[in-house]
Amino acid sequence: MKVLVLNGPNLGILGRREPDVYGSSTLAEIASLVAPVAAELGLEPEWIQSNHEGDLIEALQQGAASASGALLNAGALTHYGFALTDAVRAFPHPVVEVHLSNVHAREEWRHRSVLAGSCVGGVYGFGPDSYRLALLALARFLEPERG
Repeated sequence: MKVLVLNGPNLGILGRREPDVYGSSTLAEIASLVAPVAAELGLEPEWIQSNHEGDLIEALQQGAASASGALLNAGALTHYGFALTDAVRAFPHPVVEVHLSNVHAREEWRHRSVLAGSCVGGVYGFGPDSYRLALLALARFLEPERG
């Protein structure tokens, strides 16, 4: 069962970008951390990173027929990505919002997510483990499909 793992702007430079906030793990290292959990759950994550909102929208639209759900770390698009929010609403499967840092302990503008109301839930503040925890949560929503 395929699961999209969508990563927005600046997440391609994890490990170098503000390691005091986001940690020293790269996106590839986070994918390696998540892989055994995904395999145990019978899920196949497809990792996508783009600095462009339209690419993430297209990934959701194209993945609607082949994916069963998605994890979405939209980066700063979380706070103003209305087109991405519409794409999440149109995606016919559950989406879990993910953030490495605790967005509510940071700048005021990061406290609001325009995506949250379109997602089944969110996981934030646990560093790279946020992705693992989000995948476990998504798997719960997919259980009826998995039989």
